[in-house]
Amino acid sequence: MSKKRTYSKFAKEALILLGQRIRLARKERRMSEKDLSARVGIARSTLQKIERGDPVVDIGLVFEAATITGVPLFEPDATSLAPQIAQVRDKIALLPAYIRKPKTELNDDF
Repeated sequence: MSKKRTYSKFAKEALILLGQRIRLARKERRMSEKDLSARVGIARSTLQKIERGDPVVDIGLVFEAATITGVPLFEPDATSLAPQIAQVRDKIALLPAYIRKPKTELNDDF
């Protein structure tokens, strides 16, 4: 039996907001659920979960649906996130080594 995952109120509200924005953009573009789900490459039921803000849907699918419908992610006019990715990587590189490096597991099998 798997334990049901809990999410913060903010995370749930953010998912609902993004899902509603995707639904609105889809309708403004006069796209049916069938059309958008086909373009994203998912089942119509998965698109319905995205538009409801269901947290179990893969984030890549949500981002793809947002991109296809023109819903902005991160910045309204961003055409490429590469500069922002590079900036974050640079900041990570400046962190002390003990923070950056993953801890190695001890192998205590003798």
